[in-house]
Amino acid sequence: MAVNSLPVTLKNITKIFIDPHSKSRVVAVDDISIRINAGELVTLLGPSGCGKTTTLRMVAGFELPTKGKIFVGDNEITMLLPNQRDTAMVFQSYGLFPHMTVAQNVGYGLKIRKIPKNQINKKVNEILDLVGLSDLGDRPPARLSGGQQQRVALARALIVEPSVLLLDEPLSNLDALLREQMRIEIRRIQKSLGITAIYVTHDRIEAMSLSDRIIVMNKGKIAQVGSPSEIYINPASEFVAGFIGKATFFPVKIDSVELGVARVFLDDKEIRIKRGAKETEGSETGRILTRPESLKLVEKGTGQITGTVKYNVYLGNTVESYIQTKFGELMAQIDNPAINKIYDEGKQVDIEIKPEISKLFASE
Repeated sequence: MAVNSLPVTLKNITKIFIDPHSKSRVVAVDDISIRINAGELVTLLGPSGCGKTTTLRMVAGFELPTKGKIFVGDNEITMLLPNQRDTAMVFQSYGLFPHMTVAQNVGYGLKIRKIPKNQINKKVNEILDLVGLSDLGDRPPARLSGGQQQRVALARALIVEPSVLLLDEPLSNLDALLREQMRIEIRRIQKSLGITAIYVTHDRIEAMSLSDRIIVMNKGKIAQVGSPSEIYINPASEFVAGFIGKATFFPVKIDSVELGVARVFLDDKEIRIKRGAKETEGSETGRILTRPESLKLVEKGTGQITGTVKYNVYLGNTVESYIQTKFGELMAQIDNPAINKIYDEGKQVDIEIKPEISKLFASE
């Protein structure tokens, strides 16, 4: 299957809706600029109402921007109709024709393009093999599982050989196990074809596992762009930190910042932290971002925070230990429980913050 992957560029895109009741202006997307490279899978991630789906719909042509321009490759597509763009979209609902077989559903886009029947059959067989449905071509959609129906929807989008594949929360109707399996399948297919893909989700696990890069959006603006590891390890703001994963913030006094290392105090306990230190120069107070893996349980009197183990949740290769402290209930992740100590429920312990995998923010 031949795919001519092209980059997608959004320049100063704004989308304003008029509320039909109050007649007030609602800014859904606020002056964003994005460059998605050819063959790259980029996820638009954010809470409901952040503008991610509106952005995708503008690329697809289902919404027109109030301001700005959209390009696929060197061609401006801002005002083109959806069927005039070199894109294909996979929707949240599969939208399969119930009176057609799997093969007929997949080949429908080629049929309306007046492609000869023998070529349609050849391409349908190729694409069904790619998505792992080669033996289900004669089956009606009603006799397919949810995961199989999603693969048919994906095959139907890919068979027209678009330069850009758009996916609008395509896994939200599947159960947890199927979502996990389909994430792997979508990533495999996208990489094998080298197709440019834009994926919309509010699920951080999907975004982290699928993406070359993640664009985190909030209130119509771009909060941060980066690889999954960059955004998780070095979030640009407390909003991004909290949205991309489990996060706890501890208030600290900033004593000094020297040679890129901040000397801070959590109550009267000193912590020296490097990540984020330079950005807090001149601030007197800050907040340390921690995640479950950056909290270590130690004997009472040897850490920075004292608490009581409420309960332990065993997950096989990890244990989630929940600790009641004056900062509320905290969760520490203990990897390799067979060799690392697990404190009994009801025992008083201390929590030690691992500064090398934490980050300091200036107080907002």
